[in-house]
Amino acid sequence: MENIKLPELEISEISVEEALKRRKSTRDYKDEKLTIKEISQLLWACDGKNSKGGRTSPSAGATYPLEIYLIAGEIEKIEKGLYLYNFCEHSISLIKKGDLRNEISKSAYEQRCLKIAPAIVVISGIFERTTGRYGERGKRYVYMEVGHCGQNLHLQAEALSLGIVMVGAFDDEKVKGVLGIGEDVFYLCPVGKKNE
Repeated sequence: MENIKLPELEISEISVEEALKRRKSTRDYKDEKLTIKEISQLLWACDGKNSKGGRTSPSAGATYPLEIYLIAGEIEKIEKGLYLYNFCEHSISLIKKGDLRNEISKSAYEQRCLKIAPAIVVISGIFERTTGRYGERGKRYVYMEVGHCGQNLHLQAEALSLGIVMVGAFDDEKVKGVLGIGEDVFYLCPVGKKNE
């Protein structure tokens, strides 16, 4: 399995307040590649390791049910394919080769943003990691964590002047089939340079 170490993080000059002020859903992107540096920042913000040894997104009881994947289309220094993000090493591992964007778009009611985005961040999760500790109420905690993770991702995209949208309209089983994963998929997050 190919493992790619991601670049070190950089602190943005844009404040949280400015990112919140700019925040909007963007479904149209320039026909330009993203950089590996931009991908590094996005994945870290989504659910990476923070300076205190925890993660950037809070998790009930530190059960960390989420898995973060990257569907790479047009990214400098990254081959097209599906990658799993490893927060401990701040790296990605190739788990499936090829451009999956068209198939993912078909699995999400032909949404064009998924077809044209140079990258798609996939937020998925395993409920049992949290329900094993908290029972049925753990499902609620997982959904909360997905929200934290998605907001972090969206704000980081704004800080990088990238466009992003949180897509929840898709056929669960078809998406899992395209990706070849068993866990529940919560968000498909296409990202690219804003076409404005």
